[in-house]
Amino acid sequence: MNDMTLTDSDAAMDARAAEIRDEHLLARRVRVDRMFCGLLVVEWVAGIIGALVVSPYAWEGKVHTVHLHVWVATLGGAGIIILPILLAIFRPGTKLTRHVIAASQMLVSALLIHLTGGRIETHFHVFGSLAFLAFYLDWTVLLTATVVVAADHFLRGIFWPESVYGVANPEWWRFLEHAGWVAFEDVFLIWSCVLGQREIASSATRQAEVEQVSEKEQLKSAALEMAMAEMQSASA
Repeated sequence: MNDMTLTDSDAAMDARAAEIRDEHLLARRVRVDRMFCGLLVVEWVAGIIGALVVSPYAWEGKVHTVHLHVWVATLGGAGIIILPILLAIFRPGTKLTRHVIAASQMLVSALLIHLTGGRIETHFHVFGSLAFLAFYLDWTVLLTATVVVAADHFLRGIFWPESVYGVANPEWWRFLEHAGWVAFEDVFLIWSCVLGQREIASSATRQAEVEQVSEKEQLKSAALEMAMAEMQSASA
């Protein structure tokens, strides 16, 4: 009987620990969703400013027109960020939201790389984006981001290499080099996600244990007060 009671108590504590862990992860991921809302808007504005600075105008005959890159940055950027922002507002903390944000963040990187003519410095935006995505403590999000950026480099490397590498005839395996460096960072970021989840789980277990001990003490106090009340009634 005692063993059965102990097992039930352990099961209840494990369930409570899992509940606390999920609550902490959800709260963290909602905060990260909100962070990306602001980041995506800032990146969109930065892309427009960059396009205005790098290639602000074009001449078509005697007509002075805004360069195509400005429209790409404005309309294309808006098209990339609108869905993840809406999901972050109306469905924060969900798995779908963070995967859409991961894909969109990589597409923003692709857009910025295109707007700067494939400058190698702009490729660092990819690595910074992966680091931010690791805040979710969900390693599957990093895989989504990696697939998107690898596919982008592969397809643009075939059909429009200048927009991603800055040269017209890059080596066919160039996208593998870039994807390899992304995978190198992923190894460490995935490990950090695993460690982060372990720390949260450990903290949740400790909190559940404290709650269980506190609950037992409260039950003991209530039982003692009830016994003392019965003794006083009997003596009266």
